[in-house]
Amino acid sequence: MAPPRVLVVGAGAWGSALANVCARAGAQTWLWGRDAAVLASIARERRHPRLPANWVFDEAIVPLLALDDLPAVDCAIFAVPFQTLAAVMAELGARIARPGAVACASKGFELDSGRLAHEIAADAWSPAMPFAQVSGPNFAGEVMLGLPAAITVGCAHAALGELLVRALHGPRFRAYLTSDVVGVEIGGALKNVMAIAAGIADGLHLGANSRAALITRGLAEMARFGLARGGRMETFMGLSGVGDLVLTCTDDLSRNRRFGLALGHSGDPERAAVQTGALVEGVPTARAVAVLAAAAGIATPIVDAVAAVVDGGLSPAEAVNRLLARDPTAETD
Repeated sequence: MAPPRVLVVGAGAWGSALANVCARAGAQTWLWGRDAAVLASIARERRHPRLPANWVFDEAIVPLLALDDLPAVDCAIFAVPFQTLAAVMAELGARIARPGAVACASKGFELDSGRLAHEIAADAWSPAMPFAQVSGPNFAGEVMLGLPAAITVGCAHAALGELLVRALHGPRFRAYLTSDVVGVEIGGALKNVMAIAAGIADGLHLGANSRAALITRGLAEMARFGLARGGRMETFMGLSGVGDLVLTCTDDLSRNRRFGLALGHSGDPERAAVQTGALVEGVPTARAVAVLAAAAGIATPIVDAVAAVVDGGLSPAEAVNRLLARDPTAETD
């Protein structure tokens, strides 16, 4: 069987790590990003000039200095900031031969439209384009270094799902398949919001009990919203749900958690963003999901609180007090 032919779009930390995963698994792997100097450095030195020096790129990865040089690929995997996903897909769609399929490794909801990645891809190419979402408890640095990790491939298209599992699954990286695309997308997006909330709680020194309660109720909120959108409960109990949630809420390698910590300390969203110094995908996701949930009548109190805090409508302490003042409910509600 011929090895999968994969283009990874996005040469940041996560795109670089995914390219390494694919190359290690035996896939023919091309890597493209907007910065030609970065790609040239990877081609020449097997190093990324803006990432740690011990992040070494597999020799099998082909940095794509010119999109015209790209042969036909089985799948293009997008690992770009989520709010740029539509623009990048449109650009690639106009510049390269149509890929056999599209996958997304970015997590979020589009702020202006509320679209998920599968909807963005359908609009960029066509609803018939095979699509997959890959998501799980993965920090790019650990993946890049070859530490053991696992990921979920959400794909309703059997052939694409099997191809991506072959492209990703290797001796130190396990890939698990589910047909629940929406559940994988929503779990990956909402865990970033919950990580901001967990960071705020820790920044306010509310203790380990409150963090555990917040993570648990955050999972319930993720599942409630996700089930209403067509996801399945077992997905939220898996790697792309509770697995990613626990990782992102408890480890300071998480940008969203670090942003929440800074926000809990200072109470100032702008100062917290500067202190974090990195893209925080949970901020636009909180805003988008708060609007979507309100329109659909879905209770998302933690998301609503985070959205209010990042927009300056509530202080972190006020948001906590509002959550604690809610009427008691059954645990399954």
